[in-house]
Amino acid sequence: MRTRYFGAVGVAALGLLAAACSSSSTNGASSGTSSSAPAASPASSSAAAATSGSTIKTATISGKVILTNAAGMTLYWFAPDSSTKSVCNGSCATYWPPVKGPATAGSGVTGTLGTITRADGSTQATYNGHPLYTYAGDSAPGQDKGNGVNASGGLWYDVTASGSGAATPSSKSGGGY
Repeated sequence: MRTRYFGAVGVAALGLLAAACSSSSTNGASSGTSSSAPAASPASSSAAAATSGSTIKTATISGKVILTNAAGMTLYWFAPDSSTKSVCNGSCATYWPPVKGPATAGSGVTGTLGTITRADGSTQATYNGHPLYTYAGDSAPGQDKGNGVNASGGLWYDVTASGSGAATPSSKSGGGY
């Protein structure tokens, strides 16, 4: 009889614990997260980190102090963009993925971080008024294969810690598409 009592109490406690864990809000607003979502695989976690823009930091790449995302991938700006609008959409955004905003400043970042709303309604991070992108042609941290590339109707540049394009971009063209 004692075992049944403990079993019933255990089941009741488990039910209360499950009910308490399923609540995702303390003020009635949804937090936007779910405890039932499957864990991301290592590959998808690194891919998300490459474009998430959660933290922007600096690194010395090709002899320049430039901005990178949390995964160490070089960040770029597109000359035809304005401080309020990205003109890189569609296939352009496939090769030059926008950095999702908002972003936070990490080590060495002293400029102004902000956001813009893209044509598709998503939020893109900006630095000193430049919408930020990564480049699909960079396959590992520390690369800046997109610097000086003329593609999608304009030039692409590394974002330096000062917030401007690289002082001496190479004369690359194409962009891989």
